Amino acid sequence: MNRFRILVCVSVVFAVGGTLVSLNGCGGAGSSPGQNPPPLGTIKHVVVIFQENRSTDNLFQDQVLIGRGADIAGSGKDSHGNTIPLKKISLAVDYDPGHSHDAFNKMCDLNSSGQCQMDGADLIAVHCSPGAKDCPAPDLTFAYVDPVEAAPYFQLAEQYTFADRMFQTNQGPSFPAHQFIISGTSAPSSASNLFASENAYNPGGGAPNAGCDAPAADNVALIDPTGNENSNSPIYPCFEHQTLTDLLEAKGDAWRYYTPSSPAIWTGPEAIQHICGPNQPPPNGTACVGSDWTNHVILNQKQILTDITNNQLQDVSWVIPDGTDSDHAGTSGTSGPSWVASVVNAIGNSPYWADTAIFITWDDWGGWYDHVPPPQVLVNCAQWGCGYVYGFRVPLIVVSPYAKAQYISHAQHDFGSILKFIEGTFSLPSLGYADAAADDLSDCFNFNQTPLKFQTIQSPLKVQDFLNRHTAPKDPDDD
Repeated sequence: MNRFRILVCVSVVFAVGGTLVSLNGCGGAGSSPGQNPPPLGTIKHVVVIFQENRSTDNLFQDQVLIGRGADIAGSGKDSHGNTIPLKKISLAVDYDPGHSHDAFNKMCDLNSSGQCQMDGADLIAVHCSPGAKDCPAPDLTFAYVDPVEAAPYFQLAEQYTFADRMFQTNQGPSFPAHQFIISGTSAPSSASNLFASENAYNPGGGAPNAGCDAPAADNVALIDPTGNENSNSPIYPCFEHQTLTDLLEAKGDAWRYYTPSSPAIWTGPEAIQHICGPNQPPPNGTACVGSDWTNHVILNQKQILTDITNNQLQDVSWVIPDGTDSDHAGTSGTSGPSWVASVVNAIGNSPYWADTAIFITWDDWGGWYDHVPPPQVLVNCAQWGCGYVYGFRVPLIVVSPYAKAQYISHAQHDFGSILKFIEGTFSLPSLGYADAAADDLSDCFNFNQTPLKFQTIQSPLKVQDFLNRHTAPKDPDDD
């Protein structure tokens, strides 16, 4: 199958451990039609809050949003053609639906025209937590989160912009998703037409990690443009290509990536060799020691709160949750909405509110039923990403004084849209991956409106509850 791209390339040269490294970022010609970046200086800070494993139907059974036209279903079809009502559950359920690429294929049930039929959620394997009371049981993936527990998310979505056509870019789990949110790809190199498609794993059964300092035995599966994982040998989960952080640094813009732990599948920069700067050549590295890592990757996600208070918020920030606050089924509690509200409240009640855009989204669908089929590229492969994009819907909330108030966005977005917004905001070139094919979220903003005044989001836990938590970070789940 052929893949066609007309490229415009930008070369960035930077130092890693005293060695000059050159990366070429190639933007697809015509990648910016319709792009309408914010007026210069309107947005000076962008914060990307990346939660875990929820579909739009699962997390946002919000009657206010539905009344405004948000496309959210209360039931779905199973593989036998039955209509299954979604059952109310807690965020803290004791089971975890599968969300591998194989789980995507099962739920999608692709037809001959390249369209997901969205009737295979009942075929997804479900992992029961030790001592689970609610598992196993039929139709566990047909569920929605108790609106009382999701109330802070509902407040944010009702006040600002909620997008009901936000799609996970990749068709798989967390590790590749965390690559897409910093670089628009999970390719192992800039010249590759393959994608890392799953979470890393250890063939010997050890705890899987990912990155250029992961155990030498760790591997990650690759997928080709035909959607085939089986014909490619797995590789060590350490990649080398340009990321958005390189574009920011080349322009003199500052960034930070807040994360609770390392090594971890959620710590995206760890799997980029020039950011990690491993202490030994891969796969023998045991720690990231590069200047990008030590200067920009913060192994304490709570520091985002104190950095805001201390007037140290960077131009672009990625915020990764502790496992407890992640919304990840089977392993987290009910504190995720409070965690997100705390970060938003810290910004909203600070001088940063006036010039900040906050994007709240989830890294993958988590195996939960969703009724909206994603756009497909498996049949027509003459476009970027064939074989692995796009995945299922995940929620997106856009928070800013310039976000459209009480607005439902029906435009198609994906993780590349966030990257493209950042590129437009800071006058950066295109990376040429998901960002080149994406929209730029223009429909979510009105830069001519009177800036919205911030209203504190009510939540059970507050900023101080998170700052005063002294337990060890809970590592992300390995699936």
